[in-house]
Amino acid sequence: MRNVCATIPTTTKVTNINTTIETLSWPVNNVVAMQTSRYLGSVIEDDTLTTSSKACYDHFNLALHVGDSELVVLGHRQQLLNQLSVNNIQWLHQVHGNNVVTLSSYSAHVIEADASITRCKNLALAIMTADCLPILLSNKEGSEIAAIHGGWRPLAANIIDKTLSAMNSKANQLVAWLGPCIGPAHFEVGAEVKGAFLTIDANLGRYFEQNKLGKFQADLVGIASFLLQKSGVRLITCCNECTVSQQTKYYSFRRDNKTGRMASLIVLQ
Repeated sequence: MRNVCATIPTTTKVTNINTTIETLSWPVNNVVAMQTSRYLGSVIEDDTLTTSSKACYDHFNLALHVGDSELVVLGHRQQLLNQLSVNNIQWLHQVHGNNVVTLSSYSAHVIEADASITRCKNLALAIMTADCLPILLSNKEGSEIAAIHGGWRPLAANIIDKTLSAMNSKANQLVAWLGPCIGPAHFEVGAEVKGAFLTIDANLGRYFEQNKLGKFQADLVGIASFLLQKSGVRLITCCNECTVSQQTKYYSFRRDNKTGRMASLIVLQ
């Protein structure tokens, strides 16, 4: 059921077994991309910043909206900023919609959107997830990047096509990376979700497998890969890791309900 994707190797900045930040070997020289996990490892020197208010947020929650200590989360974000060695990280207020924002500079104000684009150097774009699919994009020249929150609602609302349409780069000149998300074995949805995608393209039905209860196991990576290819993106690589099944590595809302968030980031240098 799942599309076969190549995988971008990761090179980890820290060697502790509980590593939290991995740098992707992005195939464009001046583009840096990173993926965080829930564990902190040895990145943060100040242990007080790892003490979340509840165990469900341990150890490297990056979301301010889930009930964790604001001081702890801001400390984690600062450490991530230091690790990236950039001027700013642009966080979004993600609402599972299809709004796409193009940034010409960093904004300290809350931006409500589920995808962002920039052509600015040293401005990292961040997408937070805990089961939804993070999608990172850059052109092959390394002059434009984008980050997409690929939950099923944004995907069904054509956020991929809207993002690509807002970019200056042609789709066939883009590199796409699909990060860790809920896998088909754990992503049970109703017929209405399948129906929403069938209105986009009947071929998307192949990414929904009916289970014994009459519901469907949905393949987010397969859906996103199909939509990217349909829009003209040819170079697509996948993390191919399930957030639900890897409890010690990733946060998962479907598995735990009350939990933290990871981040996928991309920046032009």
